[in-house]
Amino acid sequence: MSHPSPIEPGPGQESVWDYPRPPRLEPVPETIRVVFDGREIARTSRAWRVLETSHPPTYYLPPGDFAEGVLRPVDGASSVCEWKGRAAYFDVVSDGRVADRAAWSYPRPTRGFADIADHVCLYCHAMDACWVGEHRATPQPGNFYGGWVTPTVVGPFKGEPGTMHW
Repeated sequence: MSHPSPIEPGPGQESVWDYPRPPRLEPVPETIRVVFDGREIARTSRAWRVLETSHPPTYYLPPGDFAEGVLRPVDGASSVCEWKGRAAYFDVVSDGRVADRAAWSYPRPTRGFADIADHVCLYCHAMDACWVGEHRATPQPGNFYGGWVTPTVVGPFKGEPGTMHW
């Protein structure tokens, strides 16, 4: 089965269908901000993004750019990405809320992703708000993948119903 036709990107946009497979890692020039439980829990100008065909970018933030105590390791929780290696998971915690397994990192990623060792990625749907520069992100459809959709990327995106075979 094939995917629907890619949306033609407009000025200042990228098509996720132009992203490579295997994925590519690149630095992010914009400031990334994350709000959870009504407060900013992360802000960085040192993030990386992973670009993979049919997926909006995932953003990896240095652990030192998170507020102290908001990332709680989840014992025994892991998964394997064929490209990046074995992921470890975190709960995101604040005084009033816990988002279970809402963040992950690759403590010992594969060679091509060494720059994101221990950097942390978050599920946009579990946060109050995620920002890439001036753009507020929305979650990649389906809550399985961790991409952040902004007006700078066009799809269609993997994760919507009927897209798991892409």
